Amino acid sequence: MPNPLPLLDRIATRLVREFPGTRVPIACQQPIVSFTFDDVPEATLANGADVLEAHQARGTFYVAGGLASTSEYGCTMLSAAGYSELAARGHELACHSFSHRSVRTLSRRQLAEDLDRNARYLAGVTSGAVTGRNFAFPRTIASPHVRRELDRRFRSCRGGHPGINRGAIDRGYLKAVEIRPTTPIEALAGWIRELVAEPGWLIFFTHDISPEPSTFGCTPATLANLMKEVRRQGCAVLTVDAALDAVGVTHGKEPAPCQ
Repeated sequence: MPNPLPLLDRIATRLVREFPGTRVPIACQQPIVSFTFDDVPEATLANGADVLEAHQARGTFYVAGGLASTSEYGCTMLSAAGYSELAARGHELACHSFSHRSVRTLSRRQLAEDLDRNARYLAGVTSGAVTGRNFAFPRTIASPHVRRELDRRFRSCRGGHPGINRGAIDRGYLKAVEIRPTTPIEALAGWIRELVAEPGWLIFFTHDISPEPSTFGCTPATLANLMKEVRRQGCAVLTVDAALDAVGVTHGKEPAPCQ
């Protein structure tokens, strides 16, 4: 499928991918899967969180505070009360910037201000829960000029380039596999089989979970089928933050081998 991003966005993102920061080794005997959700439409709380919880799992929800209660790509975004509920139910609230603007278009100062604003938003919608430790690039667009600022603030940054995180990884640009309505379930199951054959860390990402999803989402049935498959294959299902703990990645320290 052709890359829909404009040329400059594709170039900036590829530079980050092709010239990684310091790589950290990970090693796990058990395959790990994380389910992540960007922008967080209302339907994702109503349909997505329930599916994960039915399988005793929790997900990572990348929050852009400036989108809260607004409408994007035909979806109403989650409100502050919805984010509070997610945190209370044990899901991870992570950072997706406040403005949801491409980081390539922001100066380092502008990005710092935007991230500070989102941190305040997250603090305001939770009751003492640890939030905002991990980041996902808005619109999956990365840029080398903000690497240092992001590395200083976050345990990890998740991109949108498909793949399994194994061996030596760049925590500043984690690979992830997107789930869309047009993605064949067999293709998604294939990623799980590849993970089981050679254990690592597989991150899925999507947006709205709805019986009639947007072009960026998927149905509750698709998510439920994936959950059943990862459980059947013996994978651990962890939030991004918990997965980083499991593979021994610590912020600013050498990682320890996974036990």
